[in-house]
Amino acid sequence: MSEIVITVYGAEQICASCVGAPGSKDTFEWLQAALGRKYNTESITYEYIDIEQPPSMEKHQNFAKRIMDEDLFYPIVFVNDEMVAEGIPRLKDIYQALDQYDLPLQSSQK
Repeated sequence: MSEIVITVYGAEQICASCVGAPGSKDTFEWLQAALGRKYNTESITYEYIDIEQPPSMEKHQNFAKRIMDEDLFYPIVFVNDEMVAEGIPRLKDIYQALDQYDLPLQSSQK
């Protein structure tokens, strides 16, 4: 089974079009908890990218700039290199993306 990287791009401040939505960090933590209830997450790595201070990795800097330039709604969730959620993420969409990787389910989900 291959390694899966879930990346959440967000910012401290809630996006102007997402008033009433949870913050990016809250979404990041909620996502880890929700996925941990459904899947055996040993092969998942989580990363949070602050779009106002992205790490030096070029791919993250370029995407953070794109979020700002194109006024994309955040948080934005990627499963590996596929964008699966923008703004308020829906678990159904994220589960659908993860199911392609045949992740083992938690024993309570079988």
